[in-house]
Amino acid sequence: MDSVPFIGVNRHRINRDGVGVTTLAAFHGCPLSCRYCLNPACKGPVEKLPRYTPESLYERVRIDNLYFLYTGGGICFGGGEPLLRVDFISEFRKICVKEWKLTAETSLAVKREAVKEAAKNIDHFIVDIKDTNPEIYKRYTLRSNRQTMANLRWLLGEVGPERIMVRVPLIPKYNTTADCVRSEALLREMGVTQIDRFSYMERKRQTSK
Repeated sequence: MDSVPFIGVNRHRINRDGVGVTTLAAFHGCPLSCRYCLNPACKGPVEKLPRYTPESLYERVRIDNLYFLYTGGGICFGGGEPLLRVDFISEFRKICVKEWKLTAETSLAVKREAVKEAAKNIDHFIVDIKDTNPEIYKRYTLRSNRQTMANLRWLLGEVGPERIMVRVPLIPKYNTTADCVRSEALLREMGVTQIDRFSYMERKRQTSK
């Protein structure tokens, strides 16, 4: 497999991206255009970014094998959108230590085929839902949330709620606490049991060109 660009590989993250000690491996590339993008490098130029194959990434992260095994941690694939790179993740799963837990921080704004492939290899999904209201979601990301919501429903039925945590942010100037409450209620009706409510720190607004 050819190498792919990453915006960063961040070690020793404790209970931030799943259980135990994790390493965050963040891919370049994202289908959304969020107004307060936390990782704008994921849509920037790739010329100076590090590139890895599944094998070379494994060589980079295996130094923390004992931490992963002792704490029940492993690798969290983020970005950007990691499910744009499910082939990479599948190959990495084949070669990494089988006890490592693989997590994906995803918007689920990808084709169903990618979600199906990810479900075979990812132990835990952290889903950034933004907001379940279609109008709020579109204003904030510049695209429909129909695909995201349909993928979440499918994933809940396929892997079960115990493997899914959904993040519901309060986004300054885009939604309200009441909107977050409505999102949480809808998610629980869908069968979500793990929900993380939090607030974005307001940043300089991103403008599209």
